[in-house]
Amino acid sequence: MNTSRSETVKEPPLKPSRRSMPCLAQSQTHPHSLSKHSSFLQPNRLQPQARPLSAGTSTATVNVVSERAKVMETLENNLLKLSNTEYSDPFLGKDKDTYTDDSEHRNYDSRTDQSLLIQNTVTRQKPEPRIKSSLKNEMNAIASSGLFFKDGKKRIDYILVYKKSSLQIEKRNTFEKNLRAEGLMLEREPAITSTDIMFVKIHCPWDTLCKYAERMNIRMPFSLQRNIRELKSWLPRNPMKLDKEALPDLEETDCYTAPFSRARIHHFTINNKDSFFSNSTRSRIVHHMLQRTKYEDGKSKMGINRLLSNGTYEAAFPPHEGSHKSRHPIKTHGAQNHRHLLYERWARWGMWYKYQPLDLIRRYFGEKIGLYFAWLGWYTGMLIPAALVGLFVFLYGLFTMDSSQVSKEICEANETIMCPMCERNCTLQKLNESCIYAKVTHLFDNGGTVFFAIFMAIWATVFLEFWKRRRAVLTYDWDLIDWEDEEEELRPQFEAKYSQVERVNPITGKPEPFQPFPDKLSRLMVSVSGIFFMISLVLTAVFAVVVYRLVAMEQFASFQWYFIKKYWQFATSGTGVCINFMIIMSLNVVYEKVAYLLTDLEHPRTESEWENSFALKMFLFQFVNLNSSIFYIAFFLGRFAGRPGKYNKLFNRWRLEECHPSGCLIDLCLQMGVIMVLKQMWNNFMELGYPLLQNWWSRRKIKKGGQLLEHKISLPQWEKDWNLQPMNLHGLMDEYLEMVLQFGFTTIFVAAFPLAPLLALLNNIIEIRLDAYKFVTQWRRPMPARATDIGIWYGILEGIGVLAVITNAFVIAITSDYIPRFVYAYKYGPCTDEGYRQEKCLKGYVNSSLSVFDLNELGMGYSGYCRYRDYRAPPWSSAPYEFTLQFWHVLAARLAFIIVFEHLVFGIKSFIAYLIPDMPKDLCDRMRREKYLVQEMMYEAELEHLQRERKKNGKQYHHEWP
Repeated sequence: MNTSRSETVKEPPLKPSRRSMPCLAQSQTHPHSLSKHSSFLQPNRLQPQARPLSAGTSTATVNVVSERAKVMETLENNLLKLSNTEYSDPFLGKDKDTYTDDSEHRNYDSRTDQSLLIQNTVTRQKPEPRIKSSLKNEMNAIASSGLFFKDGKKRIDYILVYKKSSLQIEKRNTFEKNLRAEGLMLEREPAITSTDIMFVKIHCPWDTLCKYAERMNIRMPFSLQRNIRELKSWLPRNPMKLDKEALPDLEETDCYTAPFSRARIHHFTINNKDSFFSNSTRSRIVHHMLQRTKYEDGKSKMGINRLLSNGTYEAAFPPHEGSHKSRHPIKTHGAQNHRHLLYERWARWGMWYKYQPLDLIRRYFGEKIGLYFAWLGWYTGMLIPAALVGLFVFLYGLFTMDSSQVSKEICEANETIMCPMCERNCTLQKLNESCIYAKVTHLFDNGGTVFFAIFMAIWATVFLEFWKRRRAVLTYDWDLIDWEDEEEELRPQFEAKYSQVERVNPITGKPEPFQPFPDKLSRLMVSVSGIFFMISLVLTAVFAVVVYRLVAMEQFASFQWYFIKKYWQFATSGTGVCINFMIIMSLNVVYEKVAYLLTDLEHPRTESEWENSFALKMFLFQFVNLNSSIFYIAFFLGRFAGRPGKYNKLFNRWRLEECHPSGCLIDLCLQMGVIMVLKQMWNNFMELGYPLLQNWWSRRKIKKGGQLLEHKISLPQWEKDWNLQPMNLHGLMDEYLEMVLQFGFTTIFVAAFPLAPLLALLNNIIEIRLDAYKFVTQWRRPMPARATDIGIWYGILEGIGVLAVITNAFVIAITSDYIPRFVYAYKYGPCTDEGYRQEKCLKGYVNSSLSVFDLNELGMGYSGYCRYRDYRAPPWSSAPYEFTLQFWHVLAARLAFIIVFEHLVFGIKSFIAYLIPDMPKDLCDRMRREKYLVQEMMYEAELEHLQRERKKNGKQYHHEWP
């Protein structure tokens, strides 16, 4: 390309480039180059697609491929002429399947649009000559893969699906005509499994790709410098890393990228036009065009999203790069395509201990999905130390369970009579009958509880701070540092509602619909009222479960089975948890619909605003739904029950529930464990099991209907993708929501359940492979979207981290017996004023924590004295049943611990956040160094190009800048 001096002066300087993996797309991202044995032509797999020349591929071989493709195209045209098939309008034909092929790249007007379409009709019922069937089989070898047009040359970048019976013919014709006018090539083909479905294959030529890559400011590699760092041979190989031979498409390279410019196209390294733009980049460019192409006259009558919502098209998606399975092992024959490589090296269960190939995930699914899996992998890796520390705390409680002084005293108290815990059917029990509960409570409530709570609060801060650094590295490697979200198009609902009120957009300078502030405020107030109403509904459900526990308590205490009658408290808690879980899952469906309606009521301006608002509502609903019963057990159960002879009753009928003699912590552990395990199992089933059943049912209907051809021709790739499940309507919201709620379980009440990080770790190891399998095999390929962070979820995670500090402080101070034991050891025990040194300092603690009550006051025929958990004066004192001094000491210690714990932990969190910078220093140095190198390289490249052009034109040139 010739570049004049004036053009060079007017051209603005390029922005600093970044290190990025897309530079490999020129020479290695072609699907066929993944296979080690694909350098030669296979007889039964004719693939005339151009690809980069390698050491094993000669120019003559490529010429043979192109010549054979031309011959096959000529034979097909002759075959169609000999078949005497009729040509009819594709929109009027009802009994025949039609094809529409736009084989030339030009602009069309409305008069010549239909006349320039190549329409081919294939009749399956008529017998065909032998030579005709052989040629047809040869052509099927080219097009059956579903990755190219019928000519086997044009790559399919996007698929549109519509029904022939749809009434939106005019909109569809106008939309497709405008797409062709923008430079896209379209080809229609009917479905094999359905007579009403038509596929529109879209191909984006080179010139159109260059034009829109420049408009979209897509960064492409313009210089490549290899700097492979070789490790010493004596270092052991990390078993968690994938071998370089397993991912031949992802070599360690250093390359520089810059925004693509057609005026500076000579600066970019273009070895092969077909593979210069990766498949995901091509799909993103086509999606950009689909969103901005009009289907009717009017400024708002544009975009594929509106056509999908009004039924013009049934679906729009980029195709997968072939099958995810192969008859040949990948070790000997290599990967057929990126999808096959992802399945073998990422989605299989055998890869559960390996690091994820994030660069390959990003290249196939886009940066937004790549960041999700990067965050999920980082979260899972950070759970390893948390799970180990929690397991050590649990094992410490297990090994010290028999030597615990409190457990010993409870197990040996065979003469201590406890007051009845219910009104009618409960009998007097001895304290030693709670021996098992006391030992189990010690597993979770021991000396390591406070340490673990502080550790998890610090862990949450370290996790979030180091994720910032990890995100900074990824955004640098993936060329996202200078990338900013494009000005999003307005939502159709917003435009329809506020089309009469307009204002000038400060960014684009164009008039657009505007939502007045009073209207926005009123809608926001209605939405907030709806949120509070749903939260009150959750609290009502929790209250219903509390009433059930009060009623069931009396019933289980008088049950005929001895086991249930003996352990009636465990039966009450267990059944209450199960009922509460069923209510939670039932309300989740209602919450999603209500959140959807409330978000639509607000009329958000763009899709990102809609997603953020909807995500926040769903998090609030589900967080309150899952944790309200846990908060009740942790902070309210047994706190307002009263005392014997003066119990508080609900509706003056049911006596409020008390804690077990060994404490309320065992109920909290049971509640958390059951909800966490059952919730994760249900989520895993809905994520993988449900799509598997849906896809199996669709395949079964196809086979049962006998809709496949008698010759057992395999379905093309676009039809296989159509039979897969579409990605969730809300994108990654469900995946993020599940993990964020799990993060809350892992941090908020971790002082009461130290095994929560271990359960989360085991679940996430499975979750990564479930999500990978789902994305690769069960879902259609999503549109490769770009993103620089995980969005609103990071702010939610920070809020959970702050809430975790507060709740753990209250759990240790109120729910646990740590503070009462601490006060007794220092003030009332045998080691008074000597400090807590060992278990012997707690000798007599159980007797000190139990008060005395006269059974004659109950009027139930009992005589003598019984004990209950509280710090009250005995009946023979001058002020019977009044709080003792020890009660006030314990209360003061609880409040002091909450204040000290919160300030200490928040101080440590803030200090750690200050010490850890958001971006690594070496990354900052690399960015500055790269900026300098880019400027030097661009100067030298431009100077060399101009000197070469002047020399070519016979003009004098000098070494200085012209």
